[in-house]
Amino acid sequence: MTELRSILNEAVRQELISPEAGGRLLPFLTERGVVVGGGVVEAQLAMAAEGQAWSDTETPRFVRGFHDVLITIGVAVALGGLWGLAALYAVLPAIIVLSEILVRRQRLALPAVSLTIALFCWTFLLMSFFFKPGTAFFNDIGADMTQFVAGFPIILALYYARYRVPLSLALCIMSALALVFTLLLRLLQWASGDPAFFGNHPMVLAVIFLVCALGLFATALYFDLGDRLRQTTRSDIAFWLHLGAAPALLFSVRLLISFDGSWLDVAQTVSIKTPIVVISVAVLMLIGLVIDRRAFVTSGLLSLGFAIYGIFRQGSATVDTYIYTTLIVVGAIVLIIGTGWMPLRRIVLRALPAAISQKLPPAVLVAMS
Repeated sequence: MTELRSILNEAVRQELISPEAGGRLLPFLTERGVVVGGGVVEAQLAMAAEGQAWSDTETPRFVRGFHDVLITIGVAVALGGLWGLAALYAVLPAIIVLSEILVRRQRLALPAVSLTIALFCWTFLLMSFFFKPGTAFFNDIGADMTQFVAGFPIILALYYARYRVPLSLALCIMSALALVFTLLLRLLQWASGDPAFFGNHPMVLAVIFLVCALGLFATALYFDLGDRLRQTTRSDIAFWLHLGAAPALLFSVRLLISFDGSWLDVAQTVSIKTPIVVISVAVLMLIGLVIDRRAFVTSGLLSLGFAIYGIFRQGSATVDTYIYTTLIVVGAIVLIIGTGWMPLRRIVLRALPAAISQKLPPAVLVAMS
């Protein structure tokens, strides 16, 4: 309170605001939870001086209006029709021409995302045509799998270099980590001399997957913390990376506690797996709260639903009862976290050391007139 008053008094002395405005601003800001600490107010006041409003919502810039939506529908329909009638190679020129018009010239955000996804799907079909990676994940990791993955970072990097779409860079980074993952698997398999090494040593596979997932999360944090006020495309790149890192982290935990290859087995019976999945999802939600990324909340909802489903199905209720009960519980969790996101963030950030909280997105709101 005292620090905020001194800031407003200094603004009055420098004739940035009138004394009357300073007197009205103090209660206005304090009522809305504005505090001084960790450079938050300083950063927000700098934004205010530039006429920018700080928002407490995570807003990736890929939807800017219904015009984008309409154009995206047209892109999807046109490419879908071309995909059905023409050969695979005819789709790439169409993607490039549309990207030149809609992305490079008009800078339309949502069509850029849709065209990037179309390019990713085209690359998948192209790599599948030339290389046939094994369908049994625990069996022999051959050269085809590495070659299949290698095409993605190359094509996506070229697309990003030309059009600067954040999603294309995020997919390029994720596919590059997938390539590193397959190379590590092949290296260990070759060193062991056992083609079925990972089938016999599933813990090694789980640990390698966890390391790569942590690498993806660290990369996302690198982009995120470099733009803590979410003003540049670094924030958009971080959004897509977090969207991939959260399920990768959760799946790596599932690999560590279960090696039968079944993703749904947690819903079959209540065992040690169920509470571990629930705890893992809770940790991801806490991480998302700290770094202000709701992707960590949404990505774990499916696994949380399966875990709660596994708990309720052990009772004597009918199938409909525990299915709907699971939906109610998961929906209630989403509503509680969604509506109380900023107050919860303020509580969590106050509990963190100042050295950490200063590097995170602020949890206060400055309203601009």
